[in-house]
Amino acid sequence: MKQKSKIQLLIIMLITTTMLSSAQTSTDNPFGLVYREAITENKPGQVNIHPVNYKLNGLLIAANVYTPANYDPAKSYPAVVVAHPNGGVKEQVAGLYAQRLAESGYITIAADASYQGASGGEPRNVDKPANRIEDIHGMADFITQYAGVNADRLGLLGVCGGGGYSLAAAQTDKRFKAVATLSMFNSGVVRRNGFMNSGLSTIQERLKEASEARALEAAGGEVLYAANTTTTDEMADKMPYDLYREGHYYYNRTHAHPNSTFRYTMSSLLDLMAFDASTNMGLINQPLLMMAGSKADTYYMTDAAFNRATGAKEKELFLIPGATHIQTYYVPEYVEQAMNKLKAFFGKNL
Repeated sequence: MKQKSKIQLLIIMLITTTMLSSAQTSTDNPFGLVYREAITENKPGQVNIHPVNYKLNGLLIAANVYTPANYDPAKSYPAVVVAHPNGGVKEQVAGLYAQRLAESGYITIAADASYQGASGGEPRNVDKPANRIEDIHGMADFITQYAGVNADRLGLLGVCGGGGYSLAAAQTDKRFKAVATLSMFNSGVVRRNGFMNSGLSTIQERLKEASEARALEAAGGEVLYAANTTTTDEMADKMPYDLYREGHYYYNRTHAHPNSTFRYTMSSLLDLMAFDASTNMGLINQPLLMMAGSKADTYYMTDAAFNRATGAKEKELFLIPGATHIQTYYVPEYVEQAMNKLKAFFGKNL
């Protein structure tokens, strides 16, 4: 028994060490970027980053625009909107893929969601599907007016929760000529049913809590939050799902950012629990690429949405061999495989 415990401890240590060695943990990047090989300064002739702000429905949105090497505003470039995961911010995985796409010749944008990150909105960390979908439309509004962008060559990439919201946005927004997701997470279904349907028995109880939280807000009382706890490494190691266990290390250790948080307003559940990203998938007639790790415990969400995309001109499901959900965010070999697919996909369709 003692030997077994030692082996388990060694495995946990090995996993943690591997994650740390593959990450950029420094927070002194001048642009706040926390991903590996992030831009540290803008240099002539190279990919550059441009922090920008713009208004969306009265809120000030904070975003980063990445321009390709030797960018010339007088020329014409394809562009890609990148939507970040739930709880994530533009400086993490969304920024990584935005930078890598810029290295391939695209003008890209990654913005913090309304009420989240460095974007405006009160109370903080409201997480409603309508807002997240509107954020994606808003990024399209901004980037298609950016100098050098060819609005007829606009693509969309959504990661995790941003992937689910990207599917919903692309169903009606035909400015997006090609749509891709990475490790898609169907936020509403999980908030309602629990991960892998683990919360079916508590749906009505949680809806009652959300309703009471909204009533408290309306009365001018305290704003209540869900997932508003501090997780220790020991707690994370005991979690039954890779997504949450590895997510803790990614968001709280190897790629931590002060604006990133798992918490969201309890009242948001009134909207979240009625949302399903795979509803109306038949409206997507654009080319569609959906990517997921072959070992991702979230794959069932990608599979369900992909099978419902009956109207796509062409569609492809790509499983990244050996990768879990979170590992597609930062492990170099998995990022490279995803990028190779994205370059081929956007290169053909934009």
